[in-house]
Amino acid sequence: MTSTLAPALTVHRVTPGDAARMRALRLEMLADSPLAFLETLAQAAARPHADYRRRIVQASSGVQLAQFVADPAPRRGAGPDDRTGGGAGPGDRLIGHAGGTVLPEDPAATVVFAVYVTPAHRGRGVLASLVEAVAEWSLSVGRRELMLEVVIGNDRAVRAYERLGFEDTGVRVPHPVVPGLQELQMRRRA
Repeated sequence: MTSTLAPALTVHRVTPGDAARMRALRLEMLADSPLAFLETLAQAAARPHADYRRRIVQASSGVQLAQFVADPAPRRGAGPDDRTGGGAGPGDRLIGHAGGTVLPEDPAATVVFAVYVTPAHRGRGVLASLVEAVAEWSLSVGRRELMLEVVIGNDRAVRAYERLGFEDTGVRVPHPVVPGLQELQMRRRA
């Protein structure tokens, strides 16, 4: 799935060639929004590039896990291990990410995770395009519902997801990493 947002800006499923740029985006995500993700900046920075690449390879195909990125570079001629073949160069940074996965206890829903848009590109439709990419993938693999969790108190994120059709289910769960924090669950049709 590839959707064009603006000239030279696309949302696409990650490819193995996105690994280095995805690592850079992951570090940015953790520095900008440390409570929103399941690892710390220090943990992510210490992880070898090979680990990032392995995860990207896993998320680039299949029905259990997918990651989508907002890419400011054209997608002409990019090879499986190299983004420079007429497309992005090493200085071109990804500007957004959203993943989708399925949990054994809720096989009819896709869990949307690790959603992030670089601050300079927020409010420009990037979030909607990322979520729609996950929704299209979810439908293509037979899951008709999206679910996500947001830290209670992150009202900006809640409002953004409400604008995309998500509704608070009333379910509250403990934050998976930070004791004392709670998350609220939101769902919508894919």
